[in-house]
Parts: sequence; structure tokens; C-alpha cells
Amino acid sequence: MAAAAGGRLLAAAAAYSGRAGWGGRRRGPAVPLAPSRSATVTRSGAILPKPVKTPFGLLRVFSVVIPFLYVGTQISKNFAALLEEHDIFVPEDDDDDD
Repeated sequence: MAAAAGGRLLAAAAAYSGRAGWGGRRRGPAVPLAPSRSATVTRSGAILPKPVKTPFGLLRVFSVVIPFLYVGTQISKNFAALLEEHDIFVPEDDDDDD
């Protein structure tokens, strides 16, 4: 009884995940991992236009990363000071006089 229920559960889990089970045929991922453009021509044979290029790509990346990196460091510095002030975490001073 338990073996039959376990078998049905295994079959349902394999069907849900898209796998055929042990030794069965496995499918690839349904969604590509990176966006790509596989079609370069239309059905009539016309070449598709070039994809839109985002201007100032690196400038946009740096304009987002640098301010948030700075804000993150300020938050962590203030939180470390708060922990030290309330004696929750106080780093020990190591005497390396040797």
C-alpha cells in the first residue's frame, strides 16, 4: 500500500518537474538562461532591423552602483557603531607585540 502511494507520488513529482524519471529523457530548460535573439529574418526572408542599443550603458550602471554602494557602507558603519555602543559586539584588541 505504501509502496504504491510512494510510486504514485514519484510519478506525479516527475510529471510536475518535466522529467521522465530514472533513465528517462530529460528536457532542457523551458526559458533560456540569457536573453538572446534567435530569429534574424522574417518568414518572407526579410532581414530584421538591428536591436535597440541602450546609450550610456556603463554610465547608467556606475550612476546606480556607486551611490548605493556608498549608502550601504554608511548603513553598515552606523550599525557597527550601534552594536559597539550597546556592548553587543566589541572587537577585541589583539596585542601583537611579539
